[in-house]
Amino acid sequence: MKYLKKEHEWTATVLAFILIPLSGLAVDVYLPSFPSMVADLGTSSDSIKLTMTAFLISYGLSQLFIGSLVDSFGRYKVSIYSLAVFTLSNVAIIFSDSIEVIILLRFLQGIAIGFIVTAKRALFIDVYEGAKRKHYTSLITIVWSSAPILAPFIGGYLQTFFGWRANFYLLAIYGLIMLLLELRYSGETIKNPQPFNFRAIYSIYAQLWHAKDYVIGVLTLGLSYGMVLVFGMSMPFIIEHNFHLSPVVTGYVALCSGVAILLGGILSKRLINKPFFQKLSTSVTLQLVIALGMYFAAMLHFNSVLSIMLFVVLLHLLEGFTYNVYFTYCVTRFPAFAGTTGGVTSGGSYIIFSVVGYLLASILNIHDQQTLALSYLFFVVAIIAVLQPVKGLLKNISRA
Repeated sequence: MKYLKKEHEWTATVLAFILIPLSGLAVDVYLPSFPSMVADLGTSSDSIKLTMTAFLISYGLSQLFIGSLVDSFGRYKVSIYSLAVFTLSNVAIIFSDSIEVIILLRFLQGIAIGFIVTAKRALFIDVYEGAKRKHYTSLITIVWSSAPILAPFIGGYLQTFFGWRANFYLLAIYGLIMLLLELRYSGETIKNPQPFNFRAIYSIYAQLWHAKDYVIGVLTLGLSYGMVLVFGMSMPFIIEHNFHLSPVVTGYVALCSGVAILLGGILSKRLINKPFFQKLSTSVTLQLVIALGMYFAAMLHFNSVLSIMLFVVLLHLLEGFTYNVYFTYCVTRFPAFAGTTGGVTSGGSYIIFSVVGYLLASILNIHDQQTLALSYLFFVVAIIAVLQPVKGLLKNISRA
């Protein structure tokens, strides 16, 4: 077994932070290409959206079980094998003309990235302790939000100049470079592997399930990020079909959304010592007010790209704030089995927002500011409803 060397800890930490945004990059980089893929592959917009949903569902479902595997068998080897699978699957997508094959390969990618990200999140729990551990784990969502900032922006230009397959060339090259760097500088970090038997695994999951604050956290995270997913699925068609603008504009719009999420995460980190429930309730209340304002503005015919993005930026800033508050709390809730906790946290939330987001986008047929505002209202009201039963419990949590 190749263990992480002390002199390589900092390099391995940097590599982990570079890999953390991989799931977001794999989702967001090809958003501006959605309309082009519909035309080139001769399929429907729902089928193209399904390539994203298949990825998100497999990514979420796999993490529910991956955590116990990396807690028992380690982090390093699964990362290496998964990076190889991710790289090769992108090469296969480049040469495929079948939407069914692409959906299947995206499903496989979700599992591979689930292994990678779960293992890398656990590295921060394995290597660091105390305030340093909390510092690094609170940076995870901030670093992850770099993908929604950069990926669609880059993807818009790749689509304009090279076509949709260029996005998957980029992902393949990214995966290959990270595989080589991991082989050179990374290593195993787990100190006390958990026994791999069903009774022990069941005991761990039972602890997670019976922690109401943790379960509510996963639900809140899923509903919170659902707003961003619906935005990502809908905006390429709103921008390129309704307003007849180019994929580059879609990239810039997604860039604004990503910057807002990043700023929300940074704000959350700066207010890390403020009362936990007060932060959550203030953020969600503001989101409700802004979403209502977005809806009524559309009714008064304030319906333009600028109008939409004014509300979206404010909503996504608060979403980034809410997500980081509860994500930091959840992933540090059970440090003895960090892989399982991180996997269930991320996986559970991904399942929630991928299924609910896809269904909502299809049912509402989101095509303008008013229908987009309705989707935001749905998620905000759902979050408020989820938080109400445990208000008293959460008020006792003073820090997160």
